[in-house]
Amino acid sequence: MDWESIKKVTGILFDYLPNTLKLFAFTLAFAIPVGMLVTMLKKCRFKPVSWLTNLYILIMRGTPLMLQIIAIYYAIPMLKASFSKNGTTGAFASFINGIDTRSDSYMFTALCVAFVLNYAAYFAEIFRGGVDSIPKGQYEAASMLGMTRMQTFFRIILPQVTKRVIPATSNEVITLVKDTSLANIIAYAEITMKAKQQMNYYSSILPLFIAGLFYFVLNAIVTVVFAVIEKKFNYYR
Repeated sequence: MDWESIKKVTGILFDYLPNTLKLFAFTLAFAIPVGMLVTMLKKCRFKPVSWLTNLYILIMRGTPLMLQIIAIYYAIPMLKASFSKNGTTGAFASFINGIDTRSDSYMFTALCVAFVLNYAAYFAEIFRGGVDSIPKGQYEAASMLGMTRMQTFFRIILPQVTKRVIPATSNEVITLVKDTSLANIIAYAEITMKAKQQMNYYSSILPLFIAGLFYFVLNAIVTVVFAVIEKKFNYYR
């Protein structure tokens, strides 16, 4: 590849970078709050709830994200085929049959669901570890001062938990940046898919190295951002 070809490939990847960033942003925006919710469910004293939550975490962390993407993406088409074959009717069947599984919005939604469910399980364990690391004496001291459970959590516990989970969370976010490349398995137009197409077009692996540089820069930015965040919480020692 000559210099002009390299610039052309780089421009193409830049054009599809927003798709990668959109998947990353949506996953992060929803996986963190869902992970917090899963943490609370896991610590629920009602045993069936905590058992089901543990099962969900086990499945999400114990199976490859690639398989989860494929399963979720093809779930609706398989349901539609089953309903059509069996002549199933009803509100649910009508709703499923009305989904356009060939649209780009369906593809992106399926990806977001798979990524959020997967990463929420990892974030849930990170948050649980952070909460469990806080000495019980702090809860008791806050109670003696007349603070409610909500006040104790948001004023005393949450700032300390946030400080303790930042390093582990940053590792997961860095992994998320790289895992967005898995979206190409269902032909979602992102930089890895386009790099593979350009590799075949030019019969060169250089487009993959250019794509790798994109991920490297993105993760360098993530690393700097989390370093700044961690520095902001240095007063919690």
